[in-house]
Amino acid sequence: MRILSAVAVVMLLSAPAYAQVPNINLMPEVKSKTPEEKEQDAINQKAYKESLSKIPDAKVSNDPWGQVRSDAPKASANPAKPKAKSGSTAQRNQ
Repeated sequence: MRILSAVAVVMLLSAPAYAQVPNINLMPEVKSKTPEEKEQDAINQKAYKESLSKIPDAKVSNDPWGQVRSDAPKASANPAKPKAKSGSTAQRNQ
């Protein structure tokens, strides 16, 4: 009796998962294109390539914050100098 109830529970739990699997044929019969369809595809491809060649190149960057942002900090002409010692330690070393 326990085995029968365990099988029933497993069947009830697996039924929703089985229902979610779509019934799709992953290997439909292969259809070849007719010569008219191949010709139409070639015409469409040629028109697509021509339309791409008509698009102008973007020469100006599209930076909406470009006017707000400052330029990169410029390097100073003078190299960084070491700080001079001051205070009581400077007087002892001299």
